[in-house]
Amino acid sequence: MTRPVVGNLVEQETVEARVAAGDAPDWVAEHWRTFDDGLTGTFGGEPFPCYFGSESVEQGEPLYTAVPSTTDPDALFQLGENLLTYLERYEDLPARASLVAFFKPPEGAFSEAEYHETLWNVLQFLHVHDPEPWPEEIPTDPDDEHWEFCFGGDAMFPTCRAPFYDDRRSRYSPVGLEITFQPRRLFERVGVTADTEAGQTARDVIQDRIENYDGIPHHPDLGDWGVDGDREWPQYLFEKDPEQSPDEAPIRVTREHPKVDRLIQAD
Repeated sequence: MTRPVVGNLVEQETVEARVAAGDAPDWVAEHWRTFDDGLTGTFGGEPFPCYFGSESVEQGEPLYTAVPSTTDPDALFQLGENLLTYLERYEDLPARASLVAFFKPPEGAFSEAEYHETLWNVLQFLHVHDPEPWPEEIPTDPDDEHWEFCFGGDAMFPTCRAPFYDDRRSRYSPVGLEITFQPRRLFERVGVTADTEAGQTARDVIQDRIENYDGIPHHPDLGDWGVDGDREWPQYLFEKDPEQSPDEAPIRVTREHPKVDRLIQAD
């Protein structure tokens, strides 16, 4: 019997098997179907813009977890444990293997503002319970071009899909919040960091594909880590309505360590 997706860290074949057998909750099954369709299918005849991500899903490379609550501490502690396990295993995984987290959708309709709040509450929770100190080389100020979210000693890019992106299909999830965690070493292993020619080429190709796929220009906040004038945090969950999106990163990052030791004890 395969492991349940909810609360566990599982491989893609397990998600597929659970969904096919009817052994996953409806919200997990719908997350998986729409995620798979979004990344490996086409929209308006156009393929998903990030070909690294789509090829990775086609090859069954990512790991997955389903989180039954965006607020319950036990659910978020389990997310933290699964993220730590993924980071520990990463070097033995395919280079493009990310961790995809499906969150149980809210009971009623959520506004864009509530999705922004949800994302940053999750990231703040992970930071407060991080078993590793914030990396010395990464600034703690999100307004620094070299800032990015860190957990377990790894800098990473947590990119999101959400239901309010009905006009930006590359970021659209009809079910609820999805976070794909990609450590910076993933981009380094694939060789597409912004300071390389291959990275700049990939960025140009993906931006062109975004405009073709979405039918609108790429988001003005799309940028590169470490580039003067660019900021990473707004790219995690792009704003749609400026009135509902934060002007500053709603996270407080400190080098104080440990702040809470539950995940240290569980590590």
